[in-house]
Amino acid sequence: MDTTVLIIGAGPTGLTLAVDLARRGVDFRIVDRAPRPFGGSRGKGLQPRTLEVLDDLGVIDGILASGRMNPMFLAHRGDEVIGTWPMYEHREPTSTVPYPGSLIIAQFRVEAILRARLEELGGKVEQGVALEDFTQDEDGVTAVLDGLPVRARYLVGADGGRSFVRKKLGVEFAGETWEDQRMLLADVRLDGLDREHWHIWPEPAAERVALCPLPGTDLFQFQAPAGADATEPTFEDIRSLLAERAGLVVHEVTWTSLYRANVRMVDRYRVGRVFLAGDAAHVHSPAGGLGMNTGIQDAYNLGWKLAAGTEVLLDSYEAERLPIAAWLLGTSSRLHKAMATDGVPGKRGDETFQLHLNYRGGPLATAGRSGDRAPDATCVVDGEPTRLFDLMRGPGFVVFGVDVSVADVRAAHPEVAAYRLADPDGSFAQGYDVAPGTLVLVRPDGYIATTSADPAEIVAYLDRIAR
Repeated sequence: MDTTVLIIGAGPTGLTLAVDLARRGVDFRIVDRAPRPFGGSRGKGLQPRTLEVLDDLGVIDGILASGRMNPMFLAHRGDEVIGTWPMYEHREPTSTVPYPGSLIIAQFRVEAILRARLEELGGKVEQGVALEDFTQDEDGVTAVLDGLPVRARYLVGADGGRSFVRKKLGVEFAGETWEDQRMLLADVRLDGLDREHWHIWPEPAAERVALCPLPGTDLFQFQAPAGADATEPTFEDIRSLLAERAGLVVHEVTWTSLYRANVRMVDRYRVGRVFLAGDAAHVHSPAGGLGMNTGIQDAYNLGWKLAAGTEVLLDSYEAERLPIAAWLLGTSSRLHKAMATDGVPGKRGDETFQLHLNYRGGPLATAGRSGDRAPDATCVVDGEPTRLFDLMRGPGFVVFGVDVSVADVRAAHPEVAAYRLADPDGSFAQGYDVAPGTLVLVRPDGYIATTSADPAEIVAYLDRIAR
């Protein structure tokens, strides 16, 4: 084999997978047909669950420094302000939820931070390298990159909504296209607006205009609905439209796109040794800010399973992520239709924060809380205060419990981090809802694997999954 995993596409999904594999010491290559990194905003929101993933991957400080929590919407009618409201109800961080709301951040900043982290770990994106063909057999995948054959154990298509990998596999991309629901997008530089608000001209709804300041830049992301006959917008299109509807002068347009409302998903995430992730597996409305997040979480689910390479784990990727894609399409479509009717985005909250998403009932779940997100908590280990997220950070399984021995698990699985905790403020008991003496096993992707007061049951689970 030339490499273990070949990743096609270096957007947020492919980069997340590359970072996760790099920290696990898994050999990989990540290639992208574009000659340079993507320079537009496209996605611009990270949800609380994704922030937890990025915390685990070691990039949260740069992400938070480059974004902004909970900007205020400011609605205009000409020169008159007609309303203001927050993106979501303000919440303070808690011991169990350290990131309580969405973060506005341009996609190109997320990608730049992930690329820098990848380079810290010894990896690098190969830009301007195109996948031309691939075949697979029982032992691996043979890909053709710019005319040269490359042999990999696995191939992951993270190559976007027009995925070559998906088309080559012949996987159906079922759904619909809303031809009358198109949107003009652009990153613009202009004068006359403060950068403290997400500005909206909502009337009439069919002609609304929105300008969201992109933190850490001097750019605004422009959004406006477009007709079914719309074409890719030009600088003059954007300039004229903003002058007419908002009385603003645009100096520069750095990126444009015509968004077509496709609502589609695959019925398979895996075909043999080839996997699909991110927009290659699901496309939808941007309403609710869920797309980039779901792709990042696809990759986070897949990384540790590719590293292990067992069939039970590789099969579980599709079983766990396919229902999430179905939820994504339904939720974003409903939010899209509501915005199209009202002319303004609604408040975000628990529905879009993705903390509630779980893998209960999946092939890796047992009973009770198994498959739920593993919350953070403040605790004490060997007399030192710490966070559970700090104990969980890293590539492996973690087991812990309050006032209970972890010696049997350590003896049977020395590769698993095991901690006996003290819970002075009760945040562990609150977050996990388990009685004292219960052991909690957490998966490498931050979900509860299983819980039990019997160490032998924890060992048996690890024997089945971790080896």
